[in-house]
Amino acid sequence: MKKSALLFLLISAFTFAQNSALEQKINSIIKDKKATVGISVLGIENDFKYNKNSDKKLPMQSVFKFHIAAAVLDFVEKRKLSLDQKIVLDKSNLLENTWSPLRDKYPNGNAGIPLSEILELTVAKSDNNGCDIMLKLLGGPKTVQKFMDSKGVKGFQIKYNEAEMHRNWNVQYENYSTTQSAVDVLKKFYEGKLLSRKSTDNLMKVMLSTSTGLNKMVEQLPKSTPVARKTGASGKNDAGLTGAENEIAIVTLPNGKHYAIAVFVSNSIESDAVNCKIVSDISKAVWDHFYK
Repeated sequence: MKKSALLFLLISAFTFAQNSALEQKINSIIKDKKATVGISVLGIENDFKYNKNSDKKLPMQSVFKFHIAAAVLDFVEKRKLSLDQKIVLDKSNLLENTWSPLRDKYPNGNAGIPLSEILELTVAKSDNNGCDIMLKLLGGPKTVQKFMDSKGVKGFQIKYNEAEMHRNWNVQYENYSTTQSAVDVLKKFYEGKLLSRKSTDNLMKVMLSTSTGLNKMVEQLPKSTPVARKTGASGKNDAGLTGAENEIAIVTLPNGKHYAIAVFVSNSIESDAVNCKIVSDISKAVWDHFYK
């Protein structure tokens, strides 16, 4: 046997052993959990892939704000919108009884704030009112769907805005993604296949500043780790069911390489703390796999 063939076999065996170790670790994390857990990991500079329940169409909740923000920036590039254009805030778009740092910042409305601020609050702080303002500017969810379809994003569907999800628990299941779709779109995004470099850098910067879900993907990673991410959570219904406790992210390793990761915890009857720890523990297991 040639040395090159022997080396290939040794590398293949080592890689298989590593992947098996990751699989065992993740299985131990989700074992006996009363939830559906979808997981996908995709190396951005290499061909690493890990998937579990990755073809299941699971509710995104606020993860879809990444897709919406990308569609907004596409409109900006086409000069259908401008990040500098002023958006008037009033009672019609600052709805009560929903998560909205935007409303908290401008409780009495405002004669006009730039679209860039709404996009930043929608992604980095997961503002629900900001989300629906952007969807209205786009002409509704169908525009986001059309944009993602045009970029070859499969396993993704958006039909309803945040206000509609708040009115009807069941419609969140119509806003779905597979975790495979989530990491695929993140890789396309990072590689500049969704947006221009300027828009990509803009959205990456916003995602790196995300402040929600600190007890999920970033909780157990080294504090200095750059993680461009978007969280999503449904809360519980009256029956104690969690529709979604999710996160998607692009993680930068100490060597400058990256991986995309998506973890969706769906239809769970576990506590909020347990659901978030599932995401946190899986994130740590994947980090350890790459870093070691």
